Amino acid sequence: MTAIQFILIAIAAFIVLAGLYMVIRSFKRRSSADAPVVNYDKNGIPIIPRHERSIVDQPDLEDSVAGETSIGPDRSYLDTVVEQEPVTAPHNTEIPSATVQNLADTPDSNDEDYMRWQEAELRRDDAEFADTAAQMGSEQELDAFSSLVSATDSLMPSIDTAEEPSFDSNSPILDQHLSEPVDEAQNAPLINAKDNINITILPTQYRDRPAAIIRGRDLLALIDKYGLRYGAMNMFHRYEKKDGTGMLWFSMMGITESGIAPFDPHSVATNVYNGVVVFLSLPHPQALRSFDSMMSIAYMMASDLDAILLDENNEPITPEYKQQLRNQVRDYEA
Repeated sequence: MTAIQFILIAIAAFIVLAGLYMVIRSFKRRSSADAPVVNYDKNGIPIIPRHERSIVDQPDLEDSVAGETSIGPDRSYLDTVVEQEPVTAPHNTEIPSATVQNLADTPDSNDEDYMRWQEAELRRDDAEFADTAAQMGSEQELDAFSSLVSATDSLMPSIDTAEEPSFDSNSPILDQHLSEPVDEAQNAPLINAKDNINITILPTQYRDRPAAIIRGRDLLALIDKYGLRYGAMNMFHRYEKKDGTGMLWFSMMGITESGIAPFDPHSVATNVYNGVVVFLSLPHPQALRSFDSMMSIAYMMASDLDAILLDENNEPITPEYKQQLRNQVRDYEA
């Protein structure tokens, strides 16, 4: 168990205990609310409902509550209290004036009317208390959930994301070569080519995966890695030296849905390619060195792209076929 899992379990246990505590507390409040409520007038004399007046015969109890001497069975003072001031109910609810007048005018029925009114008030208070308790419980649950979410957020590491740069302008790899003039002597093998040795690099295809392609931005990274330069005939070329000087060794074109085509320098980064073709133009003054360089870079690019090397007949290149091509190139060396 990791530290994060342990902390989350501890937080969950704390929330469960807090919920049990709130339920027990609410139950205790409900029990205390069920206790009988005694109302007093301004003189401190309890107003006792009629159904409880059987305890009048116990003067000591009434005296201890009212703080006065024994009142006796006579309850005529209640009428006076009602006439002097309306009875105060819970939540400062006043008895309507019509009810007070009726209580004063009809001494035989005032106790029953008061009892019914008090019972209605108690039922309303119970309903309000239940609603308040339910609302408090809901708020407590929301607070507990919010605390858990906040604690979880604080434990999770913040992950910053970076926007992938868009290629709205020319690639720096290409811009530095677009204005350079073509050196006819340097590119003579390409300009005066009579034959070519073509090697195709295609991404490996898997049955359980979508069709593999080469993204332009990935291709540009490999072009820069292996020292190819954009130049003559809108193609990438590998020269004798990585900085673009010396004799041209081999060239590269892209494979699109339309077939083999040169590169558009303004859209290479945003395009996708089905593969690339590297080729050696013959005759060549350094044919063997150019061939060995082309095959070496082709193998490394295939490894980086999870691709395979194919010959002109789209068959995988074997060591025997590679040696056969090398012997053919030797005959073209000027």
